[in-house]
Amino acid sequence: MASGGVPPGQHVEWDEVTYLRKRGPSAAESRSQQAVNSALRSGETVETSKKFSAATNKQHVVTKNTRKLDDESDELHHERISLSVGKAIQQARQAKEMNQKDLATKINEKPQIIGEYEQGRAIPNNQILSKLERVLDVKLRGKDIGAPLERKKK
Repeated sequence: MASGGVPPGQHVEWDEVTYLRKRGPSAAESRSQQAVNSALRSGETVETSKKFSAATNKQHVVTKNTRKLDDESDELHHERISLSVGKAIQQARQAKEMNQKDLATKINEKPQIIGEYEQGRAIPNNQILSKLERVLDVKLRGKDIGAPLERKKK
């Protein structure tokens, strides 16, 4: 063999180019109208599918239940904590000489949560109420709201 890997007596055409890795069109290029039209002209198969609710804001999609909600005569809203519970939280917190921030830190919540509970604007959460009862030693659920919490002895 001669240098360059070509056997003697064979001719190499230098005009011929071989691509080892030819990239196809990118995803964006293959979806363009021009790419679809050229594929149709050349006889290639083109698959098209419509995505359901693509590029829509899912928050404002009209559903079957929308009419039912519109026809409903009652106002639908979340139950809020009662003002008596809020007053009990506030009185117990002040009796322990804590501000809202101190109480929030002790129960690992934000001070805004404590304010919402005291003002009666919060949606009741049993985990938060349980933490408040433990820290303040006051009953906040069921009967006797504001009564001292009875600790079970082990």
